[in-house]
Amino acid sequence: MTDPLLEPFDLGGLRLRNRVFSSSHSPGYNVDGTPSDRYVRYHEEKAKGGIGLTMIGGSSNVSRDSASLWGQLDFGSDSIVAPLADMVDRIHGHGTAIMCQLTHMGRRNVSNDGDWLPTIAPSPIREPMHRFWPKEMEHSDIRRVVTDFASAARRAADAGRDWIELLATSHLLDQFWTPLVNRRTDEYGGSMANRLRFTFEVLEAVRASVGDRLLVGLRMIGDEDLVGGLDRDECCEIAVSLASSGLLDFLNVAGPALSTEAGLARAIPPAGTPLMPYLPVATAIREAVDLPILHATRITDVASARHAIVEELVDLVGMTRAHLADPHLVAKLERGDGDRIRVCVGAAYCINRLHLGLDSVCVQNPATGREASVPQLVVRSDGPRKRVVVVGAGPGGLEAARTCAERGHDVVLFEAQDRVGGQMALAARAGERQREVASLVDWLEAEVGHAGVDVRLSTPVGLDEVLAEAADVVVVATGGLPDTSYLAAGENLVYTSWDVLAGRARPAGRVLVYDDHGAERGLAVVEYLAGHDLTTLEVVTPDRHVGYDLATPLGPTYLRMLYDHGVLLTPDHRLTRVKEASNGLQVTLCNEYTRDETFREVDAVVVEHGVVPDTTLYEALRDGSANEGVVDIDALLAGEPQPVPSTGYALYRVGDAVASRDVASALLDARRLLQTV
Repeated sequence: MTDPLLEPFDLGGLRLRNRVFSSSHSPGYNVDGTPSDRYVRYHEEKAKGGIGLTMIGGSSNVSRDSASLWGQLDFGSDSIVAPLADMVDRIHGHGTAIMCQLTHMGRRNVSNDGDWLPTIAPSPIREPMHRFWPKEMEHSDIRRVVTDFASAARRAADAGRDWIELLATSHLLDQFWTPLVNRRTDEYGGSMANRLRFTFEVLEAVRASVGDRLLVGLRMIGDEDLVGGLDRDECCEIAVSLASSGLLDFLNVAGPALSTEAGLARAIPPAGTPLMPYLPVATAIREAVDLPILHATRITDVASARHAIVEELVDLVGMTRAHLADPHLVAKLERGDGDRIRVCVGAAYCINRLHLGLDSVCVQNPATGREASVPQLVVRSDGPRKRVVVVGAGPGGLEAARTCAERGHDVVLFEAQDRVGGQMALAARAGERQREVASLVDWLEAEVGHAGVDVRLSTPVGLDEVLAEAADVVVVATGGLPDTSYLAAGENLVYTSWDVLAGRARPAGRVLVYDDHGAERGLAVVEYLAGHDLTTLEVVTPDRHVGYDLATPLGPTYLRMLYDHGVLLTPDHRLTRVKEASNGLQVTLCNEYTRDETFREVDAVVVEHGVVPDTTLYEALRDGSANEGVVDIDALLAGEPQPVPSTGYALYRVGDAVASRDVASALLDARRLLQTV
């Protein structure tokens, strides 16, 4: 029996080889408005992996007054056509259809970047996310943008695209729809028909420009979920009106408005939230219209995707973040290896980085976005079989062992604890959100088993035990230990986040958590403690705000938790001293800007300040190694082999054994260092 996800689907005369697609998004890989080699390789990998449709060009702009903020493609110029045609050929070469998204972002943009033109919108209503007041569109602006959409569509057709998708998720098109932004009194405001007028003018112009050369669809908001905004029934009414026009070949139904950080966090939900939260919205629209319906929101696993197709809730399922985690997802299904798919754990690392102004990469797959230097599939060595010893079975150690074993080497993995996972296993105790993220270890553990690694748990080792293995390569992945050394006094009076999550400490009463990490580690412990019956719970940080390194969707998600539990938030203060007091502990907090000291009396202090690398074994092995533990950085970054010693063992270390970082860094360390061993 054919897997329903693998069944072909005909869309407007275009036959897709299966029901799975990757929705349009911008990972930040382009620099000049045209597809870079990195960007093409990223999408081509999904095509190699069997996906039916890859949608490219997330928020590709059609006009000069819609600036590209995240490396989007620029369809405002003919210079896009030739490089885009090359990309189309490469994607089509693997049997995958390709679609591009076109938009004018309207007020969802900034006016102090790009050409420094004012943002535009139906009415001069500021968007909370981007914080600029737009110019109210004049009729000349409306005519200009309609023409720009038509020209952009023609360029997509000239490049050989299969589809285009116009974007109406808090962008200019649906900014006309919503009464929160459209307060016009002319023919473009007031009634629903008037508010849809601009959209129909754009669609008519696009159709006139491309004829039947392209399928044309629209990704639309399904429910603004804002006070005074469009509700589900109104969005469904809009969908019916659009579908009955004969101008569209499909609708791609999304979730809530993206105009606030809280809304964006709901629209791109992270770990610990329900799967497919807006599938009912898409299904309601599917029942009301006679068009194929696409949907993509937190469809992370095959079972969920299959359910949506089998129950005929939608026609195509978008598994976008799932393909960042495993671009060969479909190919694994096709060959019966569904249990070996690297399932997205919802860490939202990819989105969080993008909203911090960085490129988008995957927390659990170090090859994604780096395909030119880190192949998705480990290449088997054609050299001699080596003996490899890895010490430490955290994520970095597991990836090191997996990579070496898939290279064809004989690998033994030592772990002092009775289970793999390292700090991830500890973090999983913080709650449902961290348990889901920590499940990335499950895939690594299973793949280590498939690769035939000799895993020895509950086996702490030192210099003698490692040397007894007569290894050609030794990888130290021993991680680190919590750092409390920054305290001027009272280091022995505080608990670390490890103490709390391991159950060695049970803070009660008045609890202060000092977070000098800024990402999830400290706030995960706060979330754990918030579930206990405490008198007060306060988070103190030297940063300008709590969760400084968390953007959207993680920042709003954690802030919601903090406010729900009444946690006190104290930014801009550094914990300097802790001492015993008559009624518990007295802590000294120093203001980062005024240097004024503040004192608190609490019952317990929990600190998160990263880790100090555990270098004991590494230092014991270093002098006897052939390379003295040195990594050739030029070779590493070029994807070339490290210099091979003539005698003795090569010594490397990865992850927190090098420096306190994150799991993505540990996995990348291991993969790119050992993929050429």
